[in-house]
Amino acid sequence: MKRLLLGLFVFTVPLLAEGWLRLSAAGVVSSALPPQQIETGTNRGVIGIKLAIPEFQAAAGDTEAAKLTEVFNKVLWDDLDYSGGVTLVSRSLYPLGKFTSPGEINADEWTTPAVDAQFIAFGNSRITTDRIRVEARLWDLKAPQNREAIGKAYISEATDAGARLVAHQFADAIIELIGGGIHGIALTKIAYINERTIGVKELYVMDYDGNDAHAMTSYKSIVMTPAWSPDGEKIAFTSFRLGSPDIEILSRLDRRPYTFDRPGGTTITPAWSPDGSKIAFATSRDGSNTEIYVADWNGKNLQRLTFSKAVNVSPTWNPRTGHQLAFTSDRGGSPQIYMMDDDGTNIKRLVEEGGHAVEPSWSSDGQRIAFAWLKSRTSYFDIYIHDLFTETNTQITYDSGDNERPRWAPDGRHIVFESSRSGTTQIYSMLLDGTKVRQLTNTGKNTGPAWSGYPQ
Repeated sequence: MKRLLLGLFVFTVPLLAEGWLRLSAAGVVSSALPPQQIETGTNRGVIGIKLAIPEFQAAAGDTEAAKLTEVFNKVLWDDLDYSGGVTLVSRSLYPLGKFTSPGEINADEWTTPAVDAQFIAFGNSRITTDRIRVEARLWDLKAPQNREAIGKAYISEATDAGARLVAHQFADAIIELIGGGIHGIALTKIAYINERTIGVKELYVMDYDGNDAHAMTSYKSIVMTPAWSPDGEKIAFTSFRLGSPDIEILSRLDRRPYTFDRPGGTTITPAWSPDGSKIAFATSRDGSNTEIYVADWNGKNLQRLTFSKAVNVSPTWNPRTGHQLAFTSDRGGSPQIYMMDDDGTNIKRLVEEGGHAVEPSWSSDGQRIAFAWLKSRTSYFDIYIHDLFTETNTQITYDSGDNERPRWAPDGRHIVFESSRSGTTQIYSMLLDGTKVRQLTNTGKNTGPAWSGYPQ
């Protein structure tokens, strides 16, 4: 038995190896054009359609609309640039002028070899009775007989948040149309654990790009390992609020608690099944070590899946089939990633090269598992992706502090993770090939991210 330190709270569980389990706390038509495919370091096709986005303009003399349109323009560009679904044409190559209405767009100017755009997004904005109205269009520049792919007015409150919302909505509509059939993620959320006072870890939620961060709990205790329900309306997490660690569930919308029957013992690392009907978790209710169990999402109808003298934690479901789980176990002597059927049979180890492989997360297409891997005691934890078909492991972070707890975005193109690269542990996200790394948090210590599914 070894002692596991969680912030300032210490409880005793058998550990796999020293330090391995650090539980810190609408109106769119489809394009018939085939997408251009380019390869990434993980051999996943990423759409390379070239898109131009001249800046949207506010109505003349409308200073409030002009300010909010600046917000809209920045957010729209950032959303699309980070999407992994399109290639943005540099504005330095655009023809001169303002391009806010159809009469101002000459397709020949945008399809020259210098610009070579296939699509153009453009429009204008105005403020009407405390609402911002953005007239947004997406044109297919190479389809003169059916040019307008999107033509829609987006309306929201005349605030920065409202401008951000309509930019996210338009960005997601563009990605859904020309990004290879994968939904955009601009309206998704990330849950995580924030520690601003030593020993106090609270559950927070923020937008996918780090904005609008707000607390979900004020327990003045320790919470950790958040997990989203598939509908994005509930978050399960590990909580020390009542003493020993157990699972709690809160509504994201109004922080209303849901009942989860306490199984007894140390109960940690919840994970929702793809249909939202069940939760897998680890608990020591039947002994000194933690085993993987599955229960109804309210904690009833317990079913034990693992039977070993090892520590078994961090289950994650195959979202494609709903009938397999990956988890971490030290049954082979060191912490490694294993996979099993949802009845506990057909247990198989995934990573054979040694070291400490922990914290698995299954991609939305069911083809890949991201995990943190400490290859030797002299190295850092880094993020790897295991391809279940080729049985190969691709490294996507490289020795920039410890990089841990990867979690997939629902589009299968992005990963959120925690990293100590800046000196304090913060939340970052990146494309699945390790590029376009974004730091999402700055205040305090931030750990344990979890990416929501698409809003419903």
